[in-house]
Amino acid sequence: MITDISYYFSNYDKFPFEGFFDDMKYPWEALGKVFEFLDEILVKPDKKEMAGECLGKCDFYGNYYIGEGTRLYNGVTIIGPVYIGKNCELMPGCIVRPYTIIGDNCVLGHCSEVKHCVVFNCAKIQSTSFAGDSVIGKSARIGSGAIIANRKFDQSNIKVRADEGRLDTGMSFFGCILGDNSRIGANSVTQPGTHIGQYTWIYPATNVRGFIPSKKQVYQERPLTILDNETYELEP
Repeated sequence: MITDISYYFSNYDKFPFEGFFDDMKYPWEALGKVFEFLDEILVKPDKKEMAGECLGKCDFYGNYYIGEGTRLYNGVTIIGPVYIGKNCELMPGCIVRPYTIIGDNCVLGHCSEVKHCVVFNCAKIQSTSFAGDSVIGKSARIGSGAIIANRKFDQSNIKVRADEGRLDTGMSFFGCILGDNSRIGANSVTQPGTHIGQYTWIYPATNVRGFIPSKKQVYQERPLTILDNETYELEP
């Protein structure tokens, strides 16, 4: 597995905070930094600022910043501390949970849930999907109904294989590293600690784990069975 952060992200200018990723060796370090960072800019000054607009009834808890041009539709829930950048769209019923940074020009789909994530500009997390404890690159896509699983059944720390041996990330909650411009198709699942390089496509209904290199197409071959069927008139 390649663990160098630069393998996954090369568009650091496409993130709201200059220098946020400076001196990071591993991509998952961003998930640790976000705690102290949001405490400093949102919690300590007790910031609760809406520069965008809420179109309907939205619920806000804790500290937050919502950037200019961002639109929150009916039923959106923000549980701070949360930072959301400019010109984003949060569709009806989506939930953003604590210690999440959403960049500019992002979309969170209907009834999606995002928890403790660091999201670069122009990323999209589509309807009814879940992304937890993940770093999502510039213009990356998570399709409808996709699940970024973020905890092992035995609740132990997530470990990754690297050239220097098996590394303990120190986190029992760790979802996915999704590189710039990569896509996870609808109804796919990534297992805890999955690393996906840049410009890679995970096709719909695919289950992946471990390390997926950059510039790949990934799918699981399944035989398709077609059988004759009787005719049934369905009642109203």
